[in-house]
Amino acid sequence: MTGSDPTTPSPTGSEPTPLRVVLVDDHAMFRTGVRSEVATSVDVVGEAGDVDTAVEVIARSRPDVVLLDVHLPGGGGLEVLRRLSTTAPEVRCLALSVSDAAEDVIGVIRAGARGYVTKTISGQELVDAIGRVAAGDAVFSPRLAGFVLDAFAGHLEVAQVDSDLDRLTEREREVMRLIARGYAYKEVARELFISPKTVETHVSSVLRKLQLSSRHELTRWANDRRLI
Repeated sequence: MTGSDPTTPSPTGSEPTPLRVVLVDDHAMFRTGVRSEVATSVDVVGEAGDVDTAVEVIARSRPDVVLLDVHLPGGGGLEVLRRLSTTAPEVRCLALSVSDAAEDVIGVIRAGARGYVTKTISGQELVDAIGRVAAGDAVFSPRLAGFVLDAFAGHLEVAQVDSDLDRLTEREREVMRLIARGYAYKEVARELFISPKTVETHVSSVLRKLQLSSRHELTRWANDRRLI
């Protein structure tokens, strides 16, 4: 990403004011980490960990940019974007997610997000992305831009992906992707802040709902749909 200045010009000619940002993620520790990375460059004016709180905080604070996780309690980032389209349509959202799955990327872009970056992004890259989204640019991590181009060119059948994934809960989708990438149960548990036993329960549910019999079949299923 190229650098950009994450500030808004001051109408009086004085020092420009930092962009105002709201962090939306259901992991408090992650929000704390993001805040520490960007706080010297932008003004974090609010945080939220679920859909209802996010919509309320955004409507009240009217930030320049919302950093929005895709998977949230209460309907996910898509539900936040749906509500903001009527309550705060001028607010620009940048998806920041652990997921780099095609259907997540396409879903939030179609719902109105101005960009999508993964949580592997560096602090400075994130600051740059915030500045670019505030300025009206669309920002994507390089691999994710290809999903958007493919989808809108008709090369990626997102409807079928959505139909399959509708059977799974948001947490089951997260577990499914990590398992399909080869993560052990303990590694998935660490990544998602849940217990290995809970991971095992989710995996069993995923296999049952998708009518698959093994992790190998799950990996092949996810790879065929470009979910990993």
